[in-house]
Amino acid sequence: MWRKVNTDYQNYLRLQRGLSQNTVVSYGLDIEKLIGYLEKYNITEPADTIQVDTLRQFVYEVSKELNARSQARLISALKSFFKFMISEKGREDFPMSLIDSPKIGVKLPDTLSLKEIDAMLASIDLSTDEGHRNKAIIETLYGCGLRVSELVSLRLSDLFFEEDFIRVMGKGSKQRLVPIESYTQKQINNYINNQRKQLKIAKGHEDYVFLNRRGKQLTRAMIFTIVRQVAENIGLQKTISPHTFRHSFATHLLENGANLRAIQMMLGHENITTTEIYVHVEKSYLREALVKYHPRHKMNFTQ
Repeated sequence: MWRKVNTDYQNYLRLQRGLSQNTVVSYGLDIEKLIGYLEKYNITEPADTIQVDTLRQFVYEVSKELNARSQARLISALKSFFKFMISEKGREDFPMSLIDSPKIGVKLPDTLSLKEIDAMLASIDLSTDEGHRNKAIIETLYGCGLRVSELVSLRLSDLFFEEDFIRVMGKGSKQRLVPIESYTQKQINNYINNQRKQLKIAKGHEDYVFLNRRGKQLTRAMIFTIVRQVAENIGLQKTISPHTFRHSFATHLLENGANLRAIQMMLGHENITTTEIYVHVEKSYLREALVKYHPRHKMNFTQ
């Protein structure tokens, strides 16, 4: 029962949420730890009714051998699993609500340099229709800082290029207007007016901007695949996702003097504290600039 549910959970993470294979495997192994614990102590509570006390004792025992970050990931996996149980398997309560993750230091988001982004774009094979589409996708992710869900939901009726804006449907079905500069507009228009026009578009998908070869709206999982493939093209060692371009968008704006509140509005963050993670990135960037360019750091002190 438990292992069948764990398999279903991993398929859900892979197909519905579009998570990377590494993340899916890691979360699956964390649930396997719980299964091993239940077997060790002959606990027969099924996944849809297991009690919070059992989970709390499991976390307590396993966490003795884990650092704070690994503990946090374990608890995150458990929370994700039981949200899956509620949405997909009919569980009625959320047993992880009283189990808190340990406090850990702020993990700065991974970002790409402009040089890396340009190299990725240059690696795309433009002899294919999908190549032009993929280039427009990467440009839109980086040029507008969109979430992957926002990108796949983008419609032709959301493009207001004469006003240099696009309309984005964000979290909680909240709309926002995001500025879009001319170069990104050009890449999207090139795809729309050429490669997209050649597709036989499926009924109900006519208004979506980015389509697969069958004329249907692209899925989140397909965007993840496109991004990973482009990263592999240049032998990029970083583990990246579509969200990495969103992080890079915000970080590069901040490094070049953009106002934090403006970045918040473009990203669609309800709370400014969510955007403030990029201040940590900027401080790191400023520190590197000081070390690299301040004359005191270039001097060889002899006394």
